[in-house]
Amino acid sequence: MPSRLADASSAYLRSATHQPVDWYPWGPEPFERARQEGKPILLDIGAVWCHWCHVMDRESYESPAIAALLGRDWICVKVDRDERPDVDARYQRAMQAITGQGGWPLTGFLTPDGDVFYGGTYFPPDGEQGRPGFAAVLEELARVYREAPAKLTDQAVMIRRHLEEHAAESRPGAVPPDLLKHAADGMARLFDFRYGGFGTQPKFPYPTACELLLARWCDTREAWLREMVDRTLTAMARGGLYDQIGGGFHRYSVDARWIVPHFEKMAYDNAALLRLYVHACASLAWTGAEGKRGREESPQSPPHSPSASPDQPPGLYRHIIEGVVHWVTTVMSDPAGGYYASQDADSGPEDDGDYFTWTTDEVRAVVSPSEFAALARRFDIEQQGEMRHDPRRNVLWVRQTFREIAHALGVTESDAATLVESGIRKLADARARRAAPFVDRAVYTGWSAMLASAMLAAGAFLARSGIDRHALATLERLFRDAADPDGGVRHGIGSAVTGILEDQVQLADAALDAYEATGARAWLDRAAALMEHVWGTYRAADGGLLDRAPRGGEGMLSHGVKPVLDAPTPSPNGVAVTAVARLAEHTGHPSWRDRRDDLLGAFGGGLADLGLHGAALLLGADWARHPVTHVVVVAPAGPDGDALRRAARVAYRPRKVVTLLAPGSRAAGLPAPVQAMLDGAAPRAYVCVGTECLAPTDSADGLLQLLEPR
Repeated sequence: MPSRLADASSAYLRSATHQPVDWYPWGPEPFERARQEGKPILLDIGAVWCHWCHVMDRESYESPAIAALLGRDWICVKVDRDERPDVDARYQRAMQAITGQGGWPLTGFLTPDGDVFYGGTYFPPDGEQGRPGFAAVLEELARVYREAPAKLTDQAVMIRRHLEEHAAESRPGAVPPDLLKHAADGMARLFDFRYGGFGTQPKFPYPTACELLLARWCDTREAWLREMVDRTLTAMARGGLYDQIGGGFHRYSVDARWIVPHFEKMAYDNAALLRLYVHACASLAWTGAEGKRGREESPQSPPHSPSASPDQPPGLYRHIIEGVVHWVTTVMSDPAGGYYASQDADSGPEDDGDYFTWTTDEVRAVVSPSEFAALARRFDIEQQGEMRHDPRRNVLWVRQTFREIAHALGVTESDAATLVESGIRKLADARARRAAPFVDRAVYTGWSAMLASAMLAAGAFLARSGIDRHALATLERLFRDAADPDGGVRHGIGSAVTGILEDQVQLADAALDAYEATGARAWLDRAAALMEHVWGTYRAADGGLLDRAPRGGEGMLSHGVKPVLDAPTPSPNGVAVTAVARLAEHTGHPSWRDRRDDLLGAFGGGLADLGLHGAALLLGADWARHPVTHVVVVAPAGPDGDALRRAARVAYRPRKVVTLLAPGSRAAGLPAPVQAMLDGAAPRAYVCVGTECLAPTDSADGLLQLLEPR
């Protein structure tokens, strides 16, 4: 029979069309059939980038024997977690209630009504690795469902009730006065002072938490806050988590030292990390002199050069910024506007990151002996590598500095850097001839908006107007091509999925970044209209915002969920708080400030317990707790005005809003102290922090000094 998945918009679903399983996509049909035939439902939630999803597909769903079991006893539903984050969020909660953990593939066993009675993640086909065999699980659960269906139905009802009782992740209350200090102290207790990052293993980047710590450091100047950020960013930059050849970050590290990653690269991870490295670099080393040295470069320019890649911040951070931008522009950018969703970890069925890893023989085959000597020391390339499936394969991570390499090889530090750079270029050329991992070219609204925001920040930092142009074209396209006739935006370009909160708030927040980058009022109006739609559509009766527009749906979609935690992207409620706080500052309308406080009040009773996993909401609380910095630049077109505008965008200050004005114009919503200072001179920049205003300046260097963290 023709596969029902053949015409799916999801690459993950289309990849299953050859499987002998009678898959349904998510929708009412499989649930209706399950009720009619009295069969349970097998739910598989995965993603095209997911290594273990591919493994389970190959081992089980491509097996005729297992397909026969499924066809006989089960109705099968396959879901792409990227395409349906609302479905995934609810069933992940159920899996965590059952097993204590979540992840992908998610393998759920459901009643015909869509309630979960059993589940897990990866199941080997015949039982191994301490896990029950998938075939045995299918047969036993089907037998129990035939012989004693009430037993499993009662279990599903019990799980549903548990989820409903604990569904309210939000706890209303006042925001504690010492909230941010308490949060930073909690993060410090989880910090790994040896290797950087939080916890032991596996290690995830937690970029939003690092943003919060950076903001706290800027406000308090407590060195330990900055140390946590720099140790983490330096360790990630030097580790295998970062693709040392092609740029961009993999999803997470399986070890505590950041060396061996899960090799998939996600748009949202790289968006958050790119913005973080820009902020961290700007807050350390942005000077007027460097600010004037921006140069236009082709997106094809290699991301690595000896002068741009020293071994310590801030040079190391700039190297990472250039590398991520290189990967985004060459691999992940739709020329028409938009950023692709992900790059797979693997390029073949027996692969486990082979595209990204190297044997010593593979390296020797493409570089000179002197280059190999330098590369082997730089990236720990040895006969015994780090990959379990093939111990010969090396993950490239920075083991030695250029100075250490120079000392060992008896050359200058500059020569060592040149050898490494020329070797990297040859490795990049050789890797380009390998079969590259699949890139999911879905343009999801929320993720593309996140990357557009980060690329606007990077474009200003690197002084590359082409980066800005593509980011702005992306946002234009999202507002145009993802517009939902009922208001708001759909989940992506060409997507039939509508009503996802994350898409609305991320695009609104990105539109505010576009307004600050261009001064064009249309972006501010778009952001305001989108957040008005959010407030009218997604607000729960008891406060806070629901993750999807409230309407009916199959299975557990009827459960209301107010996302609090950053899992895996920043909490949409946290992003919403920041967006309305920024709108309050830009427009001066008290309704936005009231909505900021309303949202925080819906979660205030639990904010103190969020810590590492709720940093987006904590950043929103930061906007309410501390003074906002207003930067107003009045400047005509031309080099002097461009330098002032760029300095305003790049200089790091937490809770900063930027307004760009042409000479003779006025902006509604500016605080009264700023309005009073505007004297008609141009170019001129004005800075007010809370109610305190500083003397205006007409130079980029002067503005950078005014905005420097003190």
